[in-house]
Amino acid sequence: MVFNLSAQSSLAQVYLKELRDVNIQKDRGRFRKNLERLGQILAYEISKSLPFQLEEVETPIATAEISVPKEKPVLCCIMRAGIPFFNGFSDYFDHSDCAFVGAYRGKHHKDFSFDVELDYVASPSLEGRTLILIDPMLATGKSIVKAYEALKKLGEPAALHIAAVIAAPEGIDWIESRLPQADIWTASIDKELNPHFYIVPGLGDAGDLAFGPKQE
Repeated sequence: MVFNLSAQSSLAQVYLKELRDVNIQKDRGRFRKNLERLGQILAYEISKSLPFQLEEVETPIATAEISVPKEKPVLCCIMRAGIPFFNGFSDYFDHSDCAFVGAYRGKHHKDFSFDVELDYVASPSLEGRTLILIDPMLATGKSIVKAYEALKKLGEPAALHIAAVIAAPEGIDWIESRLPQADIWTASIDKELNPHFYIVPGLGDAGDLAFGPKQE
């Protein structure tokens, strides 16, 4: 399943518009806050798909039945660009265990393709659990697939959700061919990837815009 938040008009489009705006992007704090806001919105949307159960709670007046999730999903942040987006998820799934993967574009080739490098993986056991992989830009999809393959060594998740602010059709196709069990959640499906494998129209480098340019 692919869930596209932009398929219906909502306040989420305001935050997405600001993320794309080259002038508003100059305010790093606002950029991070808008990533966080979209993380909160997508966390809420994903929560609707999780299994729920009834629990009783005592109020000062009487007992009430409330529907709550049966389990707490594991939230996995793909660093560094994913940190503000992840913070929005952790605001809503505030009792969840968390995992962290450091992934980046490594060696580039003459055709502008590149190798995905992982230099950090930390996670609880994932056996039989629901995993949410959180990365703001779903471009080629290769980072997500490689991160999942590394995480699987720590247990086979029962369910997999992938959350992105912006996704390219090529990345969605790659995920669906490699991880057919995954549900993909995004605030926008953009037009395409350019020859350098960046999303068009996209918003630029989310990590640099959130935290400043990195030394290559």
